[in-house]
Amino acid sequence: MALNLQVRVHPVVLFQIVDAYERRNADSHRVIGTLLGNVDKGVVEVINCFCVPHKETVDQVEAELNYAMDVHDLNRRVNSNESIVGWWATGHEVTNHSSVIHEYYARECNNPVHVTLDTSLQGGRMGLKAYVCVSLGVPNGKQGCMFTSIPIDVTCYDPEVFGLQLCQKTLGTGGGRSRNVHPMLDLAQVSEAGTKMGVLLDQVLTYVEDVLAGKIQPNNAVGRALLDLINSVPHMSNEQFSEMFNSNVKDLLMVITLSQLIKTQLQLNEKLTLLTSV
Repeated sequence: MALNLQVRVHPVVLFQIVDAYERRNADSHRVIGTLLGNVDKGVVEVINCFCVPHKETVDQVEAELNYAMDVHDLNRRVNSNESIVGWWATGHEVTNHSSVIHEYYARECNNPVHVTLDTSLQGGRMGLKAYVCVSLGVPNGKQGCMFTSIPIDVTCYDPEVFGLQLCQKTLGTGGGRSRNVHPMLDLAQVSEAGTKMGVLLDQVLTYVEDVLAGKIQPNNAVGRALLDLINSVPHMSNEQFSEMFNSNVKDLLMVITLSQLIKTQLQLNEKLTLLTSV
């Protein structure tokens, strides 16, 4: 059933929606578009999207469906694994025209999902919701539909997590923080990851000690998560761990050295080419 669906959205989709909203026409109060992704075992994974121009008034809505079809065909030539899974709109609620737009996407895919992103920041935050359209009515009588909320989460690939961490470094209340950031070197990333790991381990130790001392009530979900975490750690001695870590560090240093040599060789070749051409 459509009510058993779960939506997972990637950050790049949210960035594209916000960008489309910022680039909207002056007389447009809402932006809509198509969601692209795949469906597997009741999970709708949205990995891409694009904006669909439309005009919306109190009485009617007009969308450029030919434009949406052309863009989808062009996208399939590049990403053949991406198919239409629904549509998106900016705003904090479902409007009267949403059912009309949903009928079009119902012809393009089975059980399309409708995702809304609150770009007006109602309640001081950018709300993210997902809906499916459920048919209502009696047999041989008047039929209708109702948008029902379904679970939605934000999921990330590893490169997306790295990009979000870089973006987060540009945030801050003070005006002294730079708005431009650059990716760190590999060794700097290892150092930063080790520092964060130490902070997280201190938080876990503090929680466990407070529970043992009776200062806070134990949480069964947290206990099971900690048990799974401990069981996932391979059992090895300190010497084995040091040997494994040093071996990986040596491999990393070798890759860095080779990349620097290749970079230097390319720069030298470029300068020699310029000298011979003169």
